[in-house]
Amino acid sequence: MADPNAAEAASSLPDHYSWFSVIDQNVHLGDKLGWPFNDEGQRWFFGGDIHLLHVWAFGFVVLLLLLFGLATRRNVADPEEAVVPQDKLTVSNFVELMTSGVYNMMAAMMGKEAAKYFLPLIGTCAFVIFFSNVLGLIPGFLPPTDSLNTTAAMAIVIFIATHVYGIKKQGFVNYFKHFMGPVIWLAPLIFVIELISHLVRPVTLAVRLTANMFADHAVLTVFIGLLLPTVVWFLPLALPVYILGCVVVTVQTLVFCLLSTVYISMAIEDTHAH
Repeated sequence: MADPNAAEAASSLPDHYSWFSVIDQNVHLGDKLGWPFNDEGQRWFFGGDIHLLHVWAFGFVVLLLLLFGLATRRNVADPEEAVVPQDKLTVSNFVELMTSGVYNMMAAMMGKEAAKYFLPLIGTCAFVIFFSNVLGLIPGFLPPTDSLNTTAAMAIVIFIATHVYGIKKQGFVNYFKHFMGPVIWLAPLIFVIELISHLVRPVTLAVRLTANMFADHAVLTVFIGLLLPTVVWFLPLALPVYILGCVVVTVQTLVFCLLSTVYISMAIEDTHAH
């Protein structure tokens, strides 16, 4: 017979409980920052638990990326050794392959010079999103990208960069000319449509990534929970679920970076092309 106290304790666990919950319960970062409470409990800007598990998870991802960066820097410090390809997959090889893949995708859309200039921005998004998504495939961890707080922050950065570099490239007046359309008498209508479409871009970037990662992590958690009692069949039955999770992780990273590249390339292209 099941212990009712154990069942009650399990049901009292907060949503999205993970290893980071142990840290947050002892640190109480939200309380130290003085963020306000409400009648329903502690809430964050876009909703969700104020315990800021996505912040701890994001910090863990940044730490992993820092370690990957230091390892890559050490391997490429000697140019003579760096040009010789290694015979196995290493951290530096992985970073090089992912960086070159992002650059090739950007170069095909906006040209080599623009791709080289914007690679630090889009490449950083690619690494952060990919590592954050992968974190959700590890039992006991949560992907910071399943929180709208994380994805909205990245989408807002892309939104600001799009218009800042668009104005810098074309000038304020020329940049906003394409918001008016080719016909003067339709300019007010075209302006409203263009304005709405631009404002919707960061929303769709953030919501799409959050929704897909939340659903992927939820499905993975449910399947793993159902398969754990059947230890014999756990690995063969869980493998397809993990393969699907890997596909979702990669595709969502690609979609965010692809759309971000499209938005920036459209903003910096010659206005005569409109």
